This record gives sequence, C-alpha cells and structure tokens, in this order.
Amino acid sequence: MSAIVLATINAKWIHPSLALRLLKANLGNLEAQCEIIEFALRQPLKEKTAPIIAERPRVIGLSVSIWNHLAILELLKALEEEWKNERQKPFVVLGGPEVSWLQEDAEIFRYADYVIRGEGEENFRSLCVELLGESHSAGEAKTSTTIFIGKGDAIVNANEITSPYRLYTDEDLTRKLIYVEASRGCPFNCEFCLGSSRNLAAAQKVREFPLEPFLADMEILINRGCKTFKFLDRTFNLDIDRAQKIIEFFLEKIKDRPLCVHFEMVPSRFPESLKELLCRFPAGTLRLELGIQTFNTQIRALLQMSGNMDEELKTLGFLREKTNAILHVDLIAGLPGEDFASFKSGFDRLWQVLSKQGEGKTPGGLFEIQLGILKCLSGTPIVRRNEAYKMKYSAAPPYEVIETGALSAAELDKIKNFARFWELIVNRAPFPVLFPVLLPAEKPVFDKFMDLSDKLLGHFGRNWGIDRNELKSFLCLQSGSSNLY
Repeated sequence: MSAIVLATINAKWIHPSLALRLLKANLGNLEAQCEIIEFALRQPLKEKTAPIIAERPRVIGLSVSIWNHLAILELLKALEEEWKNERQKPFVVLGGPEVSWLQEDAEIFRYADYVIRGEGEENFRSLCVELLGESHSAGEAKTSTTIFIGKGDAIVNANEITSPYRLYTDEDLTRKLIYVEASRGCPFNCEFCLGSSRNLAAAQKVREFPLEPFLADMEILINRGCKTFKFLDRTFNLDIDRAQKIIEFFLEKIKDRPLCVHFEMVPSRFPESLKELLCRFPAGTLRLELGIQTFNTQIRALLQMSGNMDEELKTLGFLREKTNAILHVDLIAGLPGEDFASFKSGFDRLWQVLSKQGEGKTPGGLFEIQLGILKCLSGTPIVRRNEAYKMKYSAAPPYEVIETGALSAAELDKIKNFARFWELIVNRAPFPVLFPVLLPAEKPVFDKFMDLSDKLLGHFGRNWGIDRNELKSFLCLQSGSSNLY
C-alpha cells in the first residue's frame, strides 16, 4: 500500500504520462511513499477502480485533460461509491490543464477535496506534506468545500524541477512512446490555445530546462533501450542554437542504433543551418509537427497567430522535397469568421504543397494532414469572439464548435465526417495503392474526398467501428479497382 497514488487515464496504453512522473519525482522525501497507476480509455471501469482501492492511499492525485475529463468523472463517481462506507477515505486531489481553468461549479469538482491549478510540481508536494502530517488523520472526512490552490497560469522555475526520466520503466522504454520536454511554455498568443492564457512576461512564457543535464538524461534513456522520443515542447525551434544542439545529439546516436524523434516546430523559423541538419536524418527517424491552422490571413490576424505564410509554405516544400521527415501538418476547421469556401481553399492549398513536392512519396507514410475541429478550451481568450462571430460550442468536453456565423451546423458536420474518414483512409493509409485514384495530386482534393466521405457515411451509417474488409471492398468499388494489392 502507498500513502500517495498518482493516476490518470491515457488515450492509449502506449502513451505513458510524463506529468505523473514529474509530480512523483518532485515529492522530495515523500517520493518513496508514492505509486503511479495508469489506465487506458478503453479499459473497463472495474479495472480502473480495483487497483486504486487495493492501494488504500491517503492521497489520490488525478491528472485531468479534455480527453479524459468524462472518464475521470466516471472513475470518481465509482470510487465515491466504493468509499462511501470506508472510514479511511483518501483525500482527492485534481490537477492538469483541464481543471486549471474550469469554473468552480463544474461537476467534477464535487468529488475533489483539492484542485491544483497551473503547474503542480511545487504545490502538489506542499499539499502532500500537509495532508500526511500529524495535523491530518488518515480517516478525516472530505472537506465541506473544494479548496483551490494556485492559478491557471501558475508556473514553476525549470531550474528547480527534479528530472523525472528515471521513473520510466523498462517496459515503458521498450514498448511505449516516451514523452520528454526540453522547454516548457509558448511565446505566442494564438487565441484558441492555452498558451495564450498565461498572463506572464515574455521571459516567463518559455522556460528551458538546463541543456547538459537534459542531454545526459536522454543518453541514459537511450542506453536503457528507448527508441521513440516525442518532445512536448510547443516551439522546439524557438531557440535555434539550442534546438540544433539537441538535434546533433540525436543524429550522433542514430548512427549506432534505430531511433525516432518527434519535434513540434514553428514553420516560419527554419534557417539554413537547421535545414542542413534535418536533411541528415535517415528515413523513418524524424517526425515533425507543424501548425498551419489556417491559410486565411484575416483570420490569422484576428486570432493573433504569428508567422509568415510565404515562409511557412517554403518550409513545407523544402521538408517534403529535401528531407526524409514524416510531416504532421495541422489545420483547424471552425475558426471564427472562416467559411466553408475559405477552409476548402486552404485545405487544397496545403494538399498541393505536400503532394507535389517529393515526387513518388505518398501521404500516410510520409505526411499527414491532421484536420482538427476548433475547441473552446477553458481559459482561452477566444471566448471573446463568441458573440460577434456567433460561435456555439458543445458544453461537454472536448468543447468542439457546433456552428459559427460563417459555418452552419450541417457544414461543420460534413467537415467532421470528412476529418474522420481522412484520418482512417489517408493518414493511417491502410490501402495506399488507391491514392493515385482517390487523391489525384494534379487536382484539388477537397471536393473529391468530401464526396467520398459523404458516400462512406451514407453506406455505413457511421464513421467509426467499420470493418477493414468492408471498407476495402467499398473503396475498391469507388475507385474502379478489383484489387488493392
């Protein structure tokens, strides 16, 4: 049994939580009394409650995001039922990006004794010291009201954070995707992003972890067998010199063993020195995520999105033509003021850049257009656009836009269906031999794939849970091909 249990519900088993490991590593003398327990969204509820009940902790900390909010709420309700006759019910502490900005009357807070808002390494440690001290008995009842600690924009000095990487298990390193962060924060003010919520001085918005200790940690992970690194840095190439030192470190390691690194980069910050380094990555070793979001310059200005579109397009063309990088390029549908024609034009423009460069390369394997739907995250300033742009969002997580003054609900539903089938057929690429027919590079692709996605929805009645063989047969019929292989 452990005095402290840190738990969360990850999207998939292969995605271990760096946040939990950061909290445990920074508990100081209490670390030895802490256990991390992770679940996956699709696990049965009983498999989530049983390990927590068995630990009989005095403090249970749960990390909440928009993606697991409802699952965490379900878990809390089940635990409350299990604990209703228990004399030693634990203190429930919630943290994470979702609860850092929610209104205090949110349903999930009914099941919490404490909520830590903002970055929690220091506040969670201080709270655990207090709760496990002599002034609190193990059987103390739930507080009469939920106590909120900190603010949504609370930050921690990166130089004072204890490294968490030793807490990844051997199974994590050899079988899962490993998350790391060399820096924390974002200097930009895109209104739909939580990074814009932080009312901080520019110097505080991005904090870098000391480079040499960080690289030493990466060396240890590699020597322990880690093969896949996903950097959580929102703007990895903000500091070009620092980014290049990290890249050079991994390029040296890749010479001796198979590794893959994933960076999220600002598409308008690619000097020649950075381009040269990226050209040196062998196939299958580099993934780059680049946020375009929209090609509509008026919308970009409205939402305070930085960057130069011409430079960003040049970057995409270079990466497709000259490097082996697998590209993940983001677009967002439903932004204030952007209508169907504008979104369609932007999608086709992006497709033309990605598909024409790098002759012989195909989507799915070497690039993905990640089509997201706008979400109104708690605490983001985009809410100030709601009235003027007639924005309507779902009240339930993940708070997706339902309709706007420029996009009807029916149009958004069509785009959402398009996005789901695009992910299923193009990004996952189960049948790439069909791409020349389904996605001709020489023509605008949006209308053609919209027609296909409408037909798919009409045929199957849904865009999820579709049998692979049935999907294959339908696509063969649409393409006029009798065989996918």
